[in-house]
Amino acid sequence: MLILGIDPGSRVTGYGVIDQVGSRNDYVASGCIRLSGDDLAQRLRQIYAGVSEIIERYVPQEMAIEQVFMARNADSALKLGQARGVAIVAGSNRELPIYEYAARKVKQSVVGNGGADKVQVQHMVSRLLKLPGLPQADAADALAIALCHAHTRSSLVSSAGASRNRNGRWRR
Repeated sequence: MLILGIDPGSRVTGYGVIDQVGSRNDYVASGCIRLSGDDLAQRLRQIYAGVSEIIERYVPQEMAIEQVFMARNADSALKLGQARGVAIVAGSNRELPIYEYAARKVKQSVVGNGGADKVQVQHMVSRLLKLPGLPQADAADALAIALCHAHTRSSLVSSAGASRNRNGRWRR
């Protein structure tokens, strides 16, 4: 199960792709869509194009994205919401199931502390995915979102009484 994690931003949008195989999560790809220009509409178009290209390249089965949080600056929160919306539309246009997670839940899932900082998230993502170094901060956040979804997905499946057969398919 390929999972695409998106950390939306109006200047930099991080992405991370992992492959969930049973209880194991393998790194596939990550990076950042760096947005240029001062025109918001132009940057939103770049997010849409970038996320669409990533979906086309890696063909994930599910997408996870960070929920909007209330920032101190209302203008920043609105721009973040617009960036999220564009990324969600890119996934929705390719008929991906989309899951949303609060930042605190993502940090709790990956680091064990909902108030963890970016460096702690980078370090744990690197360890959990056995990466040779630390990923960029926005890419690490996106990978953390994908890992949070993988953990949530595994918990839901096991609590429903399902298990995998030898072919890796779910059964009840």
